[in-house]
Amino acid sequence: MNEESKESFKESLFIALNLFNNHKWYEAHDAFEEIWNSVDGDERQVIQGILQVSVSQFHLSKGNLNGATILLGEGLGRIKTRTRINLGVDLESFCRCLENLLRKLQYKEVLNDNDKPFLKLL
Repeated sequence: MNEESKESFKESLFIALNLFNNHKWYEAHDAFEEIWNSVDGDERQVIQGILQVSVSQFHLSKGNLNGATILLGEGLGRIKTRTRINLGVDLESFCRCLENLLRKLQYKEVLNDNDKPFLKLL
């Protein structure tokens, strides 16, 4: 990746992260999809996992608990084995958050705003 591509990637990632962290799930999905189309390998898998988490939260916001749970589990599965990939995001804390949310969804526990996933910059 040349310097211009790196800067463009960082800018796109920053926009996608802000959308995600502001719970604009559908918009975040679109922003991450653009990034997903420009990467490969493990980076692509991590971005796809984040995409799935975003869609899961969109489903959850619409009351689709089953769809949310399935996509959250799939997204977590993609990211959990790749937490050392450096995208400038704390993937380990993100996975812990997702594991807790997944458990709550599976056991149909009451959710609050603190349960919404958050992508923390390193």
